[in-house]
Formats: sequence, structure tokens, C-alpha cells
Amino acid sequence: MKLSQEQIERLYEFTRQHYVEYYDLQTELVDHLANSIEEQWKENPKLSFETALNIEFKKFGIFGFMDVVDQRRLALKKKYNNLIWKHFKDFFTIPKIIVTLLIVLIVHYLIQSYSIVLSLFLTLIAFLFVGITYMFIKNKIQFKKTGKKWLFKDIIFGYSSFTSIFYIQLQFISRIDESTTFGVFWTLFFSVLITSLALFEYIICIEIPSKAEEYLKQTYPEYNLQKE
Repeated sequence: MKLSQEQIERLYEFTRQHYVEYYDLQTELVDHLANSIEEQWKENPKLSFETALNIEFKKFGIFGFMDVVDQRRLALKKKYNNLIWKHFKDFFTIPKIIVTLLIVLIVHYLIQSYSIVLSLFLTLIAFLFVGITYMFIKNKIQFKKTGKKWLFKDIIFGYSSFTSIFYIQLQFISRIDESTTFGVFWTLFFSVLITSLALFEYIICIEIPSKAEEYLKQTYPEYNLQKE
């Protein structure tokens, strides 16, 4: 015996009631629950739908679906981090490496005092803040249009990617002052650091979000950005 469309919709409602907010995870759980309920019906056709559902849900333990959500989040974060590193390493292959080295040289030329280093870090922080705000608004607008949230989409649009970059910049700002001497080593160090941070911000704020449709369709075959 197969589940009806009404029962499938009930499974989606059930996952939402148990704090699964992402449509992709809801779909995975609905598929699992539907298959399990149908297997139960093969053994006991008289079993009611709600009873079979509750039996299957109890198998997830006291935390319900939370373990499944956490495992999926960790897997997609790992996938996203790999994407960042892939894009970052691309800047050290021909012809992008030429642009990268040129940026390092320009920054190296600019760094002559504490005030310039501070200005560069503050510029990066401002760019990151603007990028976060823009992506948050864009993602919120798209969610209002579709009513569906996708976990990997939230990760791409930055809800877990910026804390470490903010922290790095704030740490360096707090550790330098007007008495800092910028010799050859420190000038080169800050040139490479600032360039690297700028590349990371460009990747997470512009490059990866601009390819979000491609990455989301690779992750979710059912995803169709054109409907948003």
C-alpha cells in the first residue's frame, strides 16, 4: 500500500512541527518516513498511518530529527569549505596568479604606516559587513517568494562563514599601534595577509554566491532557481 498525496503532505507538516525548517532535509526525512511506513504496512496492513508514523519517529531517539539535521549541516559545511579553498587556490594558477601578485605588490607599496594598515583592515571589515547585509536581504527576499529554505543555500549566503575572518582582522587591529615598526618582514607579511583576506572575502561575498544556482542544482537535483 502506497501513501496518498495527503499523507505525504502530512509528513512534511510533521517534520516542520519537529523543527526541521529546511525543505531539502524535510524531503529526505519524508522519503525515509514514507518508505518505512510502507514497509510497516506490508507486515501489518491494519496499522493506522499516524501509529506507523509515531513508531518510526521513536526510532530517531529523544532528540528526534536534530541528529540528522546536525549531521547534514556538518557535511554541507565541509562541502562549502572545500569550495572556498578550491576558488582560493585558483588565484594561484595562471593567469590569476599574475593578478594576485600584482595586488600583493600594490598593498606592499601602500603599507608605510600604522594608519594605512588600519585603513586597509577597516576597509575589509566594511566590505564584509556590506556583503553580509546584501546576501542576508537577498536570501530573505527569495525565501519570501518560495516559502522554502535550503540548508546549503543558507551556508552559501554566509551565515557561518564570516566569524573567523572578522576575528582575524580584529585581532591584528588590536595588536598593532602607532609605535609599530613596519620593516621589510612585517610589510611583506601584512601585504600577503591583507591580500589573502581580500581574496577570501571576494570568494565568499561575490564569486560563490554568483554561482549559487549551479552549486545548488548540483546538490539538489530538484532545485530550480528560475522558480524563485
